[in-house]
Amino acid sequence: MVAKGAAVKGPAVKGTAVGLLRDQALAYAGHQVHVMRRREAGTLLAWAGELAGRTVLDVAGGDGYWAGQAVRRGARAVCLDLARGKLEFGRRLRGRPSLVEGDALALPFADASFDVVLSVCAIEHFDDGPAALTEMTRVLRPGGDLVMSADALTRADEWPRLFAQHRQRYHVQQTYTGDQLAKLLDERGLTVVRQTYMFRSRRAERLYLTLSAKGGRAGWNAAAPLSPIVTLSDRRTPDGHGSVVLVHARKR
Repeated sequence: MVAKGAAVKGPAVKGTAVGLLRDQALAYAGHQVHVMRRREAGTLLAWAGELAGRTVLDVAGGDGYWAGQAVRRGARAVCLDLARGKLEFGRRLRGRPSLVEGDALALPFADASFDVVLSVCAIEHFDDGPAALTEMTRVLRPGGDLVMSADALTRADEWPRLFAQHRQRYHVQQTYTGDQLAKLLDERGLTVVRQTYMFRSRRAERLYLTLSAKGGRAGWNAAAPLSPIVTLSDRRTPDGHGSVVLVHARKR
């Protein structure tokens, strides 16, 4: 870091600018050029409603990219994650939220600290998902909004090998259907406002598992052109099954 008021040579500034542009491009590609993440996180942020002036916590938010989108909408946002490397990368991004290293099972925040809690496909990776929901509820003020997504994979038993590969590659501890999440949330004093599934059809669910099991991160990005097709398929398919469930709940 250059001290305030220090002279900076031209090449150093240029190199820094190039590095910033590179990091921004990497973050955009990793989060937006994706077969589903843009629609998924965009839907959750839209469900949260007007964000200007509100406090937002993104639980297990990695480099803080999506919490940064909340900042762009006027929120005071915090991203919490255990991965120090991701947080360090996030500190190099423009418009970043506050970045905190911490455990989703023991959030380092006071009760009723946030107006909105966001969690994008994270709970399935926790050793104790219900405990994480208890913590999210604790830090959410009464009347506040929890917007979250989770691996549901409602037909996973049809492709056990792909599902096993998916679980191993992404350290998936537990999947959650919409009904299961609704019950867990109700037990913690939250009422589900709405929910929906993504990758609803049998073919789309198999695509999801195939991409995760065989394609990995590169597969998600390479499949980005399929996103409009999956979206159209979801609109034409009954909203009772799917690979990922999105939930909006409000604290009573």
